[in-house]
Amino acid sequence: MRFLPGMLMLVLVMAAPARATTDVMPFRNEAQEQQFRQLTEQLRCPKCQNNSIADSNAMIATDMRRKVYDLMQEGKSRQEIIDYMVARYGNFVTYDPPLTPLTVLLWVLPLAAIVAGGWIIVARTRRR
Repeated sequence: MRFLPGMLMLVLVMAAPARATTDVMPFRNEAQEQQFRQLTEQLRCPKCQNNSIADSNAMIATDMRRKVYDLMQEGKSRQEIIDYMVARYGNFVTYDPPLTPLTVLLWVLPLAAIVAGGWIIVARTRRR
């Protein structure tokens, strides 16, 4: 009986984090909720690298989910919400970034290195 207050305190302390991570967002209809899910799965968490904001529990992901919800409630379109997030967090926030000169280099340089390495190997074997 003397351990009861301590056990009760332990249960309350352990249960608090579970309650704190729940986002409650009322939607007007099922279509709006589905659009919210799709958007949050399409946007990447800046802190977690390879997690979407739907899967991440980071504070920035929570803030981003809330902002997506707020923009949806304002009547913004899907593309307007994505454009807002890209303007705020950069192209990294999307899993499908646009093709820019920098991203072209990321695709071309490894291929060029393989071709150059093959050429060096062929040139050295011909000399022998």
